[in-house]
Amino acid sequence: MQAMTKTGPGECRIVTVERQFTAVVKAMVPMANIPDTQRSSRAKIKAALPSLGVGPAGRSCTLWRPPVDGRLDMELGTIVSRPFEPVGEVVPSALPAGRAAQFRLVGPFDGIPRAWQTLFDWCAGEKLKRANVNWEIYEDWNDDPAKQETSLHVLLA
Repeated sequence: MQAMTKTGPGECRIVTVERQFTAVVKAMVPMANIPDTQRSSRAKIKAALPSLGVGPAGRSCTLWRPPVDGRLDMELGTIVSRPFEPVGEVVPSALPAGRAAQFRLVGPFDGIPRAWQTLFDWCAGEKLKRANVNWEIYEDWNDDPAKQETSLHVLLA
């Protein structure tokens, strides 16, 4: 669970987050393949969720680590109530606990790369040491892309 106070759009801040269990598909993805991998992984998770016994799906999320050789180490998934036994490619994982830098993007998903740069620049300006674990939590879907909300997090070392 993240801190209860919401960050205003475009603001960076430090929050304390609790570990959240996730159902994910893990992938090492070439940057150009991220959209296709997102779609196929989320379809696998949606198909597996009813058999996992973890209650209703929570918000979608993506955990990622810095690219290596042009490939992004990703965990594409959804927040769930508890760990479970793997079903095919869908495996249990978790979003980490600890201190994190956070940025709340309000707007279309194509603004996410710019939002990450804003958050990374803010961390550098505040002299915060990053732990190289980052994640996005996608708030409830909104048909108006201008109202879509995404919370970006950088785990601090």
